[in-house]
Amino acid sequence: MKKLLLSTLMAGALAVGANAQNDFNKWSIDVNGGFNKPMSPMSPGFYSPSLNLGHADVGVRYMFNEKFGMKLDYGFGKYQEADGTPSFETNYSRINLQGVANVGRMMNFETWTKTIGLLYHLGAGYGTVTPKENEWVDFKDETYNFITGLTAQVRLGNRVSLNGDISTIISGRQNVAIDGHTSILPTDQGYYGANAVSWTGTLGLSFYLGGNTTHADWYVREGMYATKSELENQIGEIKDMLKDSDGDGVPDYLDKEPNTPSGARVDSHGRTQDSDGDGIPDHSDECAFVPGPASNNGCPVEEVEETDFFQKAINDGYVNVYYAFDSAKPLGYSASSVNYVSNFLKRNPGVNVEVKGYADEIGPDNYNQKLSEKRAKAVYDQLIAAGIDSSRISYKGYGEDTSVDKQSADARQLARRASFQVQ
Repeated sequence: MKKLLLSTLMAGALAVGANAQNDFNKWSIDVNGGFNKPMSPMSPGFYSPSLNLGHADVGVRYMFNEKFGMKLDYGFGKYQEADGTPSFETNYSRINLQGVANVGRMMNFETWTKTIGLLYHLGAGYGTVTPKENEWVDFKDETYNFITGLTAQVRLGNRVSLNGDISTIISGRQNVAIDGHTSILPTDQGYYGANAVSWTGTLGLSFYLGGNTTHADWYVREGMYATKSELENQIGEIKDMLKDSDGDGVPDYLDKEPNTPSGARVDSHGRTQDSDGDGIPDHSDECAFVPGPASNNGCPVEEVEETDFFQKAINDGYVNVYYAFDSAKPLGYSASSVNYVSNFLKRNPGVNVEVKGYADEIGPDNYNQKLSEKRAKAVYDQLIAAGIDSSRISYKGYGEDTSVDKQSADARQLARRASFQVQ
């Protein structure tokens, strides 16, 4: 059976190796030694030390890639009694075929360390347990077993690493207790399944074989992480994208009118706004929210009460301050809205205003509520800085604006705003 397992491993590994890439070394020899601890079955009154020095194993490992591989290993040792308990001595051996997973690469350890790794192994195999004392002396129990464990690695160089392993071995078809004093079952009742458990804790070395510089345990594919020069190029490209040639607060790559005059009120796409629809852009319209002819600078000819039109424009949502995603700093093109409101309040001392903050539907509700309050507070502070008495201004965050299509980026931009309400 041992020869069959060995030949199967070697044939499979060589077949895969013939077609694999050669960017990294794939073979290693793992040598370990340390402690064992048999847990069961033990006869009543028999105990083993918590850390019994008496285990060793050696293995041949092949990695298909930097994340997965397999190994064939042989382990052997001796169980003994703890001080003050009945004497026993039992030899054991095992041979196992195991799959190996490079947990360190799966969890991207290379982003914070290049010297620490972690392997997980799981497999099955054949074993023997032979008591050397007590009633069942020299009875050779032949068992099957399952093994699983974790191996911590410290890279010492390109050809060697230090290992610390903890493994659990579960055996089946075992007839005799580990101490050799009693049998588990009468022979006429057959065998139970997996009924023997032991642990091993070892330190050892892995020796890497092959002509490449790096073994699969430590290999990181080229291009997985950007180089310094690549990052600098990407940052440069982002800076170019964020250029704002006309200074309206909308970067050129989003600006559909990249040549708007200085001070013009624009929407989130950089287009000049005409709030009252009279054909005169707001920056040239002396009555931006009341339609009027160009001959009268955009103001109606008839006598009009300014407060009525302003309140209508506010209630209809024509005056807003807009924000970038996850920001409480007003976008540059929104400054004229704050200036318009402050000038109106100065001309109409009997009028008060509430600043209402909103957020889009991206993110948790409580976070968006706080963000909307910060946005309203930012506009409130600007009005105070413009000379408006705080008793005439209030602000409140209204959280998410659910009236817009949250799947649309343009609609979400309109939701990130602060509006005004005349009181």
